[in-house]
Amino acid sequence: MKDANFSQANLSGSLFDECDLSGTIFNKTDLSFTNFTTAYNYSIEPELNNLKKAIFSIHGLGGLLDKYGIKIV
Repeated sequence: MKDANFSQANLSGSLFDECDLSGTIFNKTDLSFTNFTTAYNYSIEPELNNLKKAIFSIHGLGGLLDKYGIKIV
């Protein structure tokens, strides 16, 4: 799913199973109840998207903090 554009899409309840989401755009996207547990290489801005009750693995938290320039070790 590289370089997909999900701007303004309703993906509520979706499952991104083993998906490489590099270059994918999430902008004003409804991601509530979406499962990103095994997804990787995503960058999602929580302020611009609905992430209510979305599921992430601890290894993917960097994809939610990219814009802050925080280094997670």
